[in-house]
Amino acid sequence: MFTSIFSFFTRSIEIREVRKKLLITAAILIVFRFAAHIPAIGINRESFSSLLSGNAFFSLLDIFSGGTLANFSILALGLNPYINASIVIQLLSFVIPSLEELSKEGEFGQEKINQYTRFLTLPLAVFQAFGMYALLKNTGVLPNLSPVGLIALIITMTAGTLFTVWLGELITEYGLGNGVSFLIFAGIISRLPSTFRQTFSTLRPEDTIKIVIFLGAALIIIALVVFVNEAMRQIPVHYSRRAKEFVGGDRSYIPLRVNQAGVIPIIFAVSLVLLPTLVSQFLGGSGNPQLAAIAVTLTHLFNPKSAVYNIFYFLLVVAFTYFYTTVVFNPEKIAENLKKSGGFIP
Repeated sequence: MFTSIFSFFTRSIEIREVRKKLLITAAILIVFRFAAHIPAIGINRESFSSLLSGNAFFSLLDIFSGGTLANFSILALGLNPYINASIVIQLLSFVIPSLEELSKEGEFGQEKINQYTRFLTLPLAVFQAFGMYALLKNTGVLPNLSPVGLIALIITMTAGTLFTVWLGELITEYGLGNGVSFLIFAGIISRLPSTFRQTFSTLRPEDTIKIVIFLGAALIIIALVVFVNEAMRQIPVHYSRRAKEFVGGDRSYIPLRVNQAGVIPIIFAVSLVLLPTLVSQFLGGSGNPQLAAIAVTLTHLFNPKSAVYNIFYFLLVVAFTYFYTTVVFNPEKIAENLKKSGGFIP
């Protein structure tokens, strides 16, 4: 198996177009990782590292930023504003008729939607940069900056987000695959050496069996995730004789995926279930005893080990999955398209 995989990559590199895409992607990743280590102003690295390691909200932001938040670099916001803007535009395209019609206009419509997504990314990046500063100032990681310093920090973080989006689009256009997903993946992979180093530094001989069991379980879970994500039921569709020449045959299929909503519901659910913890951190630094008591209650209720947290998380995932699946897979619209094209389900 490994020989066939190696020969596959060898043959791929020999193709000039593939080799060109690989070199462009590698060059962009080098630029991205270099910029990810340029620090922003005024950060206390040790305090921020301890905050990041013990805070699930910041750990989630670090994942979606592509690992740039861990260093609090000029790319600290990463792709979070762009991801949020993409989700908002995608949902609005099912609500606003003009956006829905635009999404059906092929390459031109997709380009316009991408342009709207970039426009929305800018104000979201400014808002999230200010929110990041306010949150880190309350936790004591960032000092109280002057108005000029605050404006400089917001401009720097916003420009870092737009620069990261530009790098992702370069990979999408000239490199390999989806650039945004590629940068997030590269950021996660870049943290593996330090994670392995910390793991092996604390590894004891009696933990070897546990590590083997963990690796085996991880491989099984990854295989199951891929299996469920790719699973679909193909609903056969037949066309009338007049419609055959337009659809290229008398049979086709409607792909009914098992996981129609993907990971979007989980992203929404995690963002909302961590919101009370974020609010409690703001209230805890206000100095008001009543607000501080509310912050303690929220922290206790929405602890990841508590029953309230897990029940709330489960209900949010179910609700968002139902909503997003309803939005993405519209049976009435599919039936209307089949009727217009002369197709029917036997």
